[in-house]
Amino acid sequence: MYIARPLRLAGSHLRRRSFRTTAKMPSDTNTKFPHLPLGTSGPIDCAVSGTVLLNTPYFNRGSAHSAEERREFNLTGLLPSSIQTLEQQVERAYQQYSSRHDDLAKNTFLTSVKEQNLVLYFRLLQDHMKEMFSIVYTPTEGDAIQNFSRLFRRPEGCFLNVNDIDRVPHDLAQWGRPEDIDYIVVTDGEEILGIGDQGAGGILISVAKLVLTTLCAGIHPNRTLPVVLDCGTDNEKLLNDELYLGLRQKRERGKKYDKLVDEFVKSARKLFPHAYIHFEDFGLENARRILDHYRAEIPCFNDDVQGTGCVTLAAIMAGLHVSKQKLRDTKMVIFGAGTAGVGIADQVRDAIATEKGISKEDAAKQIWLIDKPGLLTTETDLDHGQKTYAKETSEWDGKERSLLSVIKEVHPNVLIGTSTVPKSFTEEVIKEMAKHTERPVILPLSNPTRLHEAVPKDILQWTDGRALIATGSPFDPVKGPWGADGSEVEIEVAECNNSVVFPGIGLGAVLSRASRVTDKMLVAAVRGVADLSPALRDDTAPLLPGVEDVRAVSVRVAREVIRAAVEDGVAAEKDSIPANDDDLDEWIREQMWDPVYRPLRRVEPGGASRAAKAELKVVGSLERVEK
Repeated sequence: MYIARPLRLAGSHLRRRSFRTTAKMPSDTNTKFPHLPLGTSGPIDCAVSGTVLLNTPYFNRGSAHSAEERREFNLTGLLPSSIQTLEQQVERAYQQYSSRHDDLAKNTFLTSVKEQNLVLYFRLLQDHMKEMFSIVYTPTEGDAIQNFSRLFRRPEGCFLNVNDIDRVPHDLAQWGRPEDIDYIVVTDGEEILGIGDQGAGGILISVAKLVLTTLCAGIHPNRTLPVVLDCGTDNEKLLNDELYLGLRQKRERGKKYDKLVDEFVKSARKLFPHAYIHFEDFGLENARRILDHYRAEIPCFNDDVQGTGCVTLAAIMAGLHVSKQKLRDTKMVIFGAGTAGVGIADQVRDAIATEKGISKEDAAKQIWLIDKPGLLTTETDLDHGQKTYAKETSEWDGKERSLLSVIKEVHPNVLIGTSTVPKSFTEEVIKEMAKHTERPVILPLSNPTRLHEAVPKDILQWTDGRALIATGSPFDPVKGPWGADGSEVEIEVAECNNSVVFPGIGLGAVLSRASRVTDKMLVAAVRGVADLSPALRDDTAPLLPGVEDVRAVSVRVAREVIRAAVEDGVAAEKDSIPANDDDLDEWIREQMWDPVYRPLRRVEPGGASRAAKAELKVVGSLERVEK
């Protein structure tokens, strides 16, 4: 299974142009949109005080509470006397982080910071993005998930039990009122980050993805909900572990499984009608099936299927632009026809169909999928998603169906690897690609690095520096004699990471209150990322923007998604969305949560919002929950 890995910071394109946004100052009210429901300028209403305030992660600022706040909110005597800045707190936290002996211990430390102070946690991550991205996401989060039952200290998120389906509406209802939740990430824990079935430990991938939505796109962290559907596990190691915290039974499948998923979706939509549902790390048999079943009815997204496809299509579009080729003329071979490979094929197919004005079936004829049996044909045993791309067996009678043979036969200009077969893009394969196109787009995306189909250095050497490359893992720049008159140049390699696209899609859907996520919205998101490709200005720069620019990229993606949602008639907020692009960007930024300390404004509990009363994401804070 293909996994997105943490992005490597690409330095050179920052020298050419920066897309970084500037965080709002804590008391900044200089905005055209001061009264938006999710607005982030000005003071925050707070109806609690003392220890309750300090135990609320979105209010607590520890030693940074001002003298006025300490008096107003009854904090004197609860904090050391010195008043410090957020920057000083970040420095202290970073020193504590650095003292941890390994990456898993660092992950655990950061979790403890998040449970105490959301602003400090996200500011620490923001200031040390390059170093910490791999700690809060893959690969270290994978280690944390594998050790979930051994490292467990306190629960986070909602655990739904396949043997207690009737309780699903009640268990979800405890998390808030209809207006309280914007973004839900749900997993069944079956195919986690390439490490397989992790059962109830999958809750941590839901938590990690929500961290990325806040870090990369400013989704408000106190308005999100991580969920795991505990259906049992087929992981024998977990089943035999006395400390395992999930259901100790074989994974439930069939009608009972489908009933749990359906009860979750229907209950979530009824209870939180504005919430966007993000499906994450479902098993191969269920991921596409569930997405296809619900996407016409609700605003939902599957990152493994659609996110991987979107970010890869963005890299392809940037590469085609650099090489002066057109998407409509693309011929693409994908080596590895699992969830990621088919998801990429779907996004490219849909984009070709839109650009050429042809059917999806006709667009699929420009894509060839290869898996363990070789080229997928109508005689191959195929799943639902693969069938669209199966070639007629009669067309390949008497022909070899290996990767090399297919390339020789169809002369593709784009080659994708999602196979996890290391070194499968051999010198012969790459040179065959380069025979038929001046600048082949070659994307070996399998992870981890040891499973890459080829490394950038080899690809560039075998193509005399002509290949346009993006990978699934970070790689150092490659130097070679590929400049004018054989001069040495340094080529930076982009990393295809879903985090440059899925947070912005979610942000656009949330802010527009989209009733569905349409194909046009996804294509618009891809265009938003591709338009910011550093390679458009310098072909030695990466094909995709790096993580240091991701919040600005998310603004652009959200803008394009919102425009497409309005055009498709699925945006409930269409009347309040600015027509001017600059105003729309400001409208978006004003509603993106920033890790800054905004002043606290004392309000009385009577008539105060649930947020002001420190009740968001606090189960048991509702006066009444239906049983």
